[in-house]
Amino acid sequence: MPHATINGVSLFFDEHGSGEPVLFHHGYTGSHYSYDDVVPHLAKRYRTFRMDGRGAGDSDRSAKGHSIEQYAADVIGMADHLGLERFTYIGHSMGGVIGYELGLNYASRLDRLVLIAPAPADGVTVPASFRERAAKLHYGKEHAQMLEEAMVLTAQPRSRDLVAARIQHGLSVSDAHFEESWTALETYHKGDRLGEIKTPTLMVAGAADGLLPFNLADFQRLGNATLHVFSRVSHGIPYEIPDEFSAVVLDFLEHGVVTAGTLQAKLREAMAPA
Repeated sequence: MPHATINGVSLFFDEHGSGEPVLFHHGYTGSHYSYDDVVPHLAKRYRTFRMDGRGAGDSDRSAKGHSIEQYAADVIGMADHLGLERFTYIGHSMGGVIGYELGLNYASRLDRLVLIAPAPADGVTVPASFRERAAKLHYGKEHAQMLEEAMVLTAQPRSRDLVAARIQHGLSVSDAHFEESWTALETYHKGDRLGEIKTPTLMVAGAADGLLPFNLADFQRLGNATLHVFSRVSHGIPYEIPDEFSAVVLDFLEHGVVTAGTLQAKLREAMAPA
């Protein structure tokens, strides 16, 4: 499996297809496997790369550095390694927050952003009991219990085996990834700066995802964005409905941000005197 040493850590990546570059990043406790059924669609038209963040997937288990800022720097380091001057970034959940950070601090490297059910730009807030229970299940390797709950809480589980494999990948992350990444999501507070992100952005959300209200609020603050909400889909959009998700992304990559404002501007241009 290909790896690159990025900012002192060996990170996994793979490559498929040809054309304009698109780089995928997973969410909290996730991995590149989240995009297994998405990449074949996009690789027909684009040069696609998947990477695993430090402490997760097939990347090395680093002892520290699991902050949103460091994850974003790792994305840029990977792009440098791959020779990508500019690229489209696609990030799920925590990967979406990494996308916010890229848009704020590395805009010159981005062609487009696709933010899939991103965690809140003003920080994740849950009761302490929720986090304590999640940690108990994780450290106890309670795979069977987690599987039963995931099957109920996933609006469109594609198969029991796929959900089980995703849980197993999540259980394999390092303790540092599990703890530090969560703290990073809690303490990230840059929602008031989202208007600074002018990179053409697609926000994708699930109507059955608890993050939907936060996604809608953050979308409204972005500086140049469009929105797609899938009905009867929960948080795992790329692996719940990979075909439908891929079609939306491909449409965005072709047409960019289309809003009432862009259509009105197009009309004014068409009606302007020659």
